[in-house]
Amino acid sequence: MTPEEHVPLAPYCTMGVGGPARFFVDAEHEATVIAAWAWARSRGVVLRVLGGGSNLVVADGGVDALVVRVGLRGIETVDQGGDVMLSAAAGEPWDPLVAVTVERGWAGLECLSGIPGLVGATPIQNVGAYGQEISETLVTVRALNARTGQVVTLTHADCRFTYRDSLFKSGEPGRFIVLGVTLRLRRNGEPTVRYDEVKRDVDARGLRRPSLGDVRASVLAIRRSKSMVIDPGDENARSCGSFFTNPIVSVADADRVQALTGGPAMPRYPQSDGRVKLAAAWLIERAGFEKGQREGAVGLSTRHALAVVAHAGATAGDVLAFARRIQHDVDGRFGVSLTPEPVFWGV
Repeated sequence: MTPEEHVPLAPYCTMGVGGPARFFVDAEHEATVIAAWAWARSRGVVLRVLGGGSNLVVADGGVDALVVRVGLRGIETVDQGGDVMLSAAAGEPWDPLVAVTVERGWAGLECLSGIPGLVGATPIQNVGAYGQEISETLVTVRALNARTGQVVTLTHADCRFTYRDSLFKSGEPGRFIVLGVTLRLRRNGEPTVRYDEVKRDVDARGLRRPSLGDVRASVLAIRRSKSMVIDPGDENARSCGSFFTNPIVSVADADRVQALTGGPAMPRYPQSDGRVKLAAAWLIERAGFEKGQREGAVGLSTRHALAVVAHAGATAGDVLAFARRIQHDVDGRFGVSLTPEPVFWGV
């Protein structure tokens, strides 16, 4: 394994900004990932893992590290009664995998349709959308322990999943390199129709008993209407999708925010732990931002207030400055802190 040097990372990221990697290697086999780990460890170089780049912002100065672009491929399935155990390598493109499961009548991923990126990213931030999360189907994660160099299998409990978070993201970031996942899907299972937007779309089409394919079609249509699918011809294409997570607050704080709005009913979603999830996009718009609003080469998506878009000439510094202004204004208006969803390198 001989890494390349000073490789630009912007072309590998959907935001399209940021500087180079000091060292870079494409890894299509587990042996290459392990060799990269050994190379970095022996030289005291930081190791970073790159997937589809759809949830990553790289600083303009780049990153002083060995960046390993994980391209491991392979899918295996095992029948287990009414369930199907599906194992997928970390470099498998996510949405094509979802499409296959839907076509075969395996329930559990249909609402996660249209999400860009690779399989390996899904457990890191407990990817979720439209009423489903990967933690609902994930059984194990195969990973390289970056402390020991050993390949290990982590159970669902080991992953410590919470809302858009896990062991890999904030628990012990950097300790594990995801090599693959195993999911438990329901053969001929009913689709998940929990989310209001999905329910409305299904009802509007007169579907009393929607199939997995029907729900996937609804999710894709909704995402497309918000520029939340990868489309190079879309003016909102250069983004990380949702730039902030929806804040989860106490009931008292939710009531306080509701009182501050003094307007239409505020979206609020009760959580199992007694707290309330608020809609970040709703807060952003009521803090004075509008869809399509721009500051130089950076702005909000014309279709969704939760997506920060980098236009021609934008830098990572521009993106971060705009995001910080949104955080500042939402906090000043409502006393609610917005947490960025992307991973930041070199910032």
